[in-house]
Amino acid sequence: MARRVAIIGGGSSGLCAIKACLDEGLEPVCFERSGDIGGLWRFEEKPEEGRASIYRSVIINTSKEMMCFSDFPIPDDFPNYMHHSKIMEYFRMYARRFDLLRYIRFRTSVRRVAKCSDFTTTGRWEVETESEGKQESATFDAVLVCTGHHTDAHLPLHTFPGIEKFKGRYLHSRDYKEPQEFMDKRVVVIGIGNSGSDLAVEISQTAKQVLLSTRRGAWILNRVGQQGYPIDTIFTTRMKSFLQHLMTSSMASDYAEKQLNMRFDHANYGLKPNHRILDQHPTVNDDLPNRIISGRVRVKPNIKQFTETSAIFEDGTKEDIDAVVFATGYSFSFPFLEGYVKVVENQVSLYKYVFPVDLEKPTLAFIGYIQPLGAIMPISEMQCRWATRVFKGLFPPGLNKLPPRHIMEADIKYKREEMAKRYVTSRRHTIQVDYIPYMDELACQLGVKPNLPLLFLTDPKLALEVLLGPCTPYQYRLHGPGAWRGAREAILTQQQRIVQPLQTRHVEKHTSTMPLLLKLAGALAVFAVIFTYL
Repeated sequence: MARRVAIIGGGSSGLCAIKACLDEGLEPVCFERSGDIGGLWRFEEKPEEGRASIYRSVIINTSKEMMCFSDFPIPDDFPNYMHHSKIMEYFRMYARRFDLLRYIRFRTSVRRVAKCSDFTTTGRWEVETESEGKQESATFDAVLVCTGHHTDAHLPLHTFPGIEKFKGRYLHSRDYKEPQEFMDKRVVVIGIGNSGSDLAVEISQTAKQVLLSTRRGAWILNRVGQQGYPIDTIFTTRMKSFLQHLMTSSMASDYAEKQLNMRFDHANYGLKPNHRILDQHPTVNDDLPNRIISGRVRVKPNIKQFTETSAIFEDGTKEDIDAVVFATGYSFSFPFLEGYVKVVENQVSLYKYVFPVDLEKPTLAFIGYIQPLGAIMPISEMQCRWATRVFKGLFPPGLNKLPPRHIMEADIKYKREEMAKRYVTSRRHTIQVDYIPYMDELACQLGVKPNLPLLFLTDPKLALEVLLGPCTPYQYRLHGPGAWRGAREAILTQQQRIVQPLQTRHVEKHTSTMPLLLKLAGALAVFAVIFTYL
């Protein structure tokens, strides 16, 4: 019989976990405590307690070609940056295409996951669940935890003296739904991450005044890059990743900051931080400078204290306010795991952010507990593909099992030290990964990393797009376990899918061979180096 795998959570990670199990001949059982799929991306006015939540107007910050599952491209006519309703539509299409819903037990909560008495020899787990008041227990050969890291709102009230005296309303960004509730109010938004900047912009459309409070400022990227292409398709390429390795961090930051300041000077707008652009998870917002230049949003420093009706900032200024929105991030925990995995300061010790190192058998894996500089969906999918192969004891040539514990602990320690060197100290910088290096790292564990030298010898046209084009998830389906016949065609047509939804009015366009010539020149210039590097 197929080995049974318990999957906890039916969001984006849970869906690709089910499919990865099916691809490997495993028997998945997914437990989802709500009544539908989608997790974070399913909007509801009043979500269940403890479920991730978004607001009505949310649009994703990663483009469709970069965020899709690797063997199921998002439809050509879908916009590059999708509203949450389109993301849900895609998830439902994915679930129907691979017949995933039959494996999900809705309105079922996982209460406890514990080792079976024979765990040291079998690696099996006892999973206790509850559905409509009825409790059940079942044995599984492995467990995939896909509950996400945007569930427990982090509300650091203790760091804001006087908040208990404030007579206005305050809430975490998780509880925000739409701007009408702040009509004609004076609102302060605390935090300049993606949620904080988005909310400041949106609330400023109805509020009398929005104050955006930030401790350290931020570098602001926009979704729309050069020539109107999605910015992640421009920057997330193998060529740029390679060139970044050749540059010092200071050189790369100098270049990137110069490009951003050409759009608007961050110092003039009160946003420029003391740290460099590569030292912080980026904030992506096309509209924030427009709201600042029009006076609808005013940037302020950190709040020193609150009074009954106002906020006093660290620069000594005082502003009357009616409401406070804390865009202060999230924490994550695993209360159902009985202490098998400990979360300390928003960090958990996992080998390559997937496997605990202190279990006798590698039959427990965590999916999606990373914050990437790029899209998370393909990373979760890659983690699932690797984890299910490990469950079956299947490894690429040269590997026959996970490394010894001391090797895995050294890898975890190295990653933490590198993260601490690079990023400013913050709760949001505990699970950071760079998209291409991390995907390649997992791909090597799985045996699916693209072989560029071989591609240049056998399929130069494809090799050029793999090297110079966006590093889309299809690259990891070209060969090896889970290879997909449509991967090559998906890569060669990805530029068309980027442009198509923009062309809703026909315009004659002069064609030129220059872009192709530039690609060829660039490829030839680095070909010898790439050969050695890879």
